[in-house]
Amino acid sequence: MVFRKPPDGGWGWVIVVVSFFTQFLCYGSPLAVGVLYLEWLDAFGEGKGKTAWVGSLANGIGLLASPVCSICVSSFGARPVAIFSGFMVAGGLMMSSFAPNIYFLYVSYGIVVGLGCGLLYTATVTITCHYFDKRRGLALGLISTGSSVGLFIYAALQRELIDLYGLDGCLLIVGALSLNILACGSLMRPLESSDSPPPEKMRVDKVPDQYFVYHEKEKTVEENISILEKGYIDEKCANSMPDYKQDSILNKNVLSSINVNEKDTYKKKVVEQTNFCKQLAKRKWQLYLNYWEETVVLFKNKVFSALFVAILLFDIGGFPPSLLMEDVARSANVNEDDYRMPLISIIGIMTAVGKLTLGILADFKWVNTLYLYVTTLLMTGVALFAIPFAKSYLTLAMLSGILGFLTGNWSIFPYVTTKTVGIEKLTHAYGILMFFAGLGNSLGPPIVGWFYDWTQEYDTAFYFSGFCVLLGGFLLLLAALPCWNACANQSPKLPPNTYSYKVASSA
Repeated sequence: MVFRKPPDGGWGWVIVVVSFFTQFLCYGSPLAVGVLYLEWLDAFGEGKGKTAWVGSLANGIGLLASPVCSICVSSFGARPVAIFSGFMVAGGLMMSSFAPNIYFLYVSYGIVVGLGCGLLYTATVTITCHYFDKRRGLALGLISTGSSVGLFIYAALQRELIDLYGLDGCLLIVGALSLNILACGSLMRPLESSDSPPPEKMRVDKVPDQYFVYHEKEKTVEENISILEKGYIDEKCANSMPDYKQDSILNKNVLSSINVNEKDTYKKKVVEQTNFCKQLAKRKWQLYLNYWEETVVLFKNKVFSALFVAILLFDIGGFPPSLLMEDVARSANVNEDDYRMPLISIIGIMTAVGKLTLGILADFKWVNTLYLYVTTLLMTGVALFAIPFAKSYLTLAMLSGILGFLTGNWSIFPYVTTKTVGIEKLTHAYGILMFFAGLGNSLGPPIVGWFYDWTQEYDTAFYFSGFCVLLGGFLLLLAALPCWNACANQSPKLPPNTYSYKVASSA
């Protein structure tokens, strides 16, 4: 399919609007799952670690399945995937209202809703990149704030719906709201050339002759034999009897020669098809080998290896507050009358502010995006260490705002990855990093919940979270020190396909 040049406007702004609302509708409930988490604890009476799996799966499964999501969008297009995923998200939320136990929620809310969100995220990002080139950063920044705004609104909305209609009614209503994703998905018109040839014609023209070998053999040989036999019978009736034997011998020779030629042709085509299959298998195998070789080369890069460890540890330690902060306030015996706004809503709105602010800072030439990202990691670790000392709503609200702002470093993570491995390796490297980010999202809240079940307090859990984030930040800072570049410059020659990270000048 041949795509036109991105218009950087026009219908592209419609794509931005519908992508914003798509992420708002699909990620609103999973990101604000901390409100539901409290209700599930009371409803099913399970431990905090086991219950936390529901929200962690919903937020992590989409990242873990990012390669599958990319294949689906590439194969079927953004619009069909968005419509199908809208049914998944809405159906998973509605099914969760009938959950008899926590294990049912693992599937209905964790896997079904989480996978639907992952597909919708890939579809919205892909269709937006098709429509924008020069303004791609602005467009992606606008649609990415949809999830943060959704977290801000859904935290208060779900709490109000639970007070009015109960947990089951809340999930049914939120699921019904998610059906609006279908309308948004229907507006994701693909950007393709109008003068491109029809798909049917392209497919027929591109089919190799080898795929018709058996069909041609089965039909052509039998028809030729029947035609010759019919001609022989007609000729026998018209000619005299003495010529019968001679004609019979002649026709048998003709038939045998035709059969021999057909057999030779068929064998030749079978050999050609066999060779074609062997070459195709070799090509596929070579692609797999190249993929793993490129992966090994990526991990030979010290900064990329440290970045992989940092993103894993950051999501293990930095994601739990957005899920568990409400329960932290309840465990600290914070008076409900002091609540002016849900803590999760504060995290959501400050995450949107952080994404925009850090994204703008990353565009300045004098700002080193890697050091900026490391700074956010170190500050996040310090804020996590401070959570056990917060015993009032005001201090918890301040820490929630700080953590939300720092979590906005997701907006500069693609910049850091590009600076580390180069634009040519960005897709490969980003896919690997997102997989481990999803793994950290899935493991973080259950680990914190298990710490609480073990110690009956959150202090140890958040000390562990802060230690994980600080460790990842210090490892990344150590790997990016300029002294490594000096050592690399002194080496006589770098082996092929080896990357060295060069720190941007502050000039």
